[in-house]
Amino acid sequence: MSWLLVIVSTIVVWVASLCKILNSSRSQSNAAFLTTGDKKNVLLVIAHPDDESMFFSPTINYLTSRRHNLHILCMSNGNADGMGNIRKDELHRACAVLKIPLEQVKVLDLVDFQDGFDKLWNHKSLAKIVEEEVVNCSIDLIITFDNYGVSGHCNHRDVHHGIWSYLNGTSERNIEAWELMTTNILRKYSGPLDIWLSILSATQYRRGQVHCLLNEHPKKSFVAMSQHHSQWVWFRKLFVSFSSYTYVNTLKRIND
Repeated sequence: MSWLLVIVSTIVVWVASLCKILNSSRSQSNAAFLTTGDKKNVLLVIAHPDDESMFFSPTINYLTSRRHNLHILCMSNGNADGMGNIRKDELHRACAVLKIPLEQVKVLDLVDFQDGFDKLWNHKSLAKIVEEEVVNCSIDLIITFDNYGVSGHCNHRDVHHGIWSYLNGTSERNIEAWELMTTNILRKYSGPLDIWLSILSATQYRRGQVHCLLNEHPKKSFVAMSQHHSQWVWFRKLFVSFSSYTYVNTLKRIND
């Protein structure tokens, strides 16, 4: 009987969480981020094709639905298994689902930025590439991974440190930078249930330092990830279904 109560309670909270997400456009947690009225040029810096769909889709959906001008800089084409060109095409298809113009999606294939757990990326070189993109696209705001990079992948972490290197070396002080906060493993796989903890944890920071963005179109995130056919294996299907990053992103200001 106790197990039945736990199951029923979990289902009720899960459904309540999904309802909260589907009504997130009216949520105060979503209302405070980039609401000055001006449309911003935003640069999302990721490490591999599929990072945008697996980790950042709530942020992407938030930005595109409010008509901000989103650019994606992907530092590698994910060629660890020799499928770089395939994965680049898959990223383009996913971005089409996410309503990001393909001319604003840049995928690099450089010797110094190859996909792999044993591939370390030079932070200063990455910072220089980011600086060029900021200048060429008149970027107002940068979004990327935090120090742990959600999964701990060294390429994710190097992207973060490269952004830090850029921020510390640039004389341009009008650029905002935000990082996607990593959660613990229990929260990571709690699906939409994590929105409540994300909203609560955001209140622990001073106003404007952290924003909790709920995914207004979780189905679109699933469809976008499914465009990555080479990566769309059973455990990634489960990941997208149960990962809290499908339903909520918590962004923290880097250069406060």
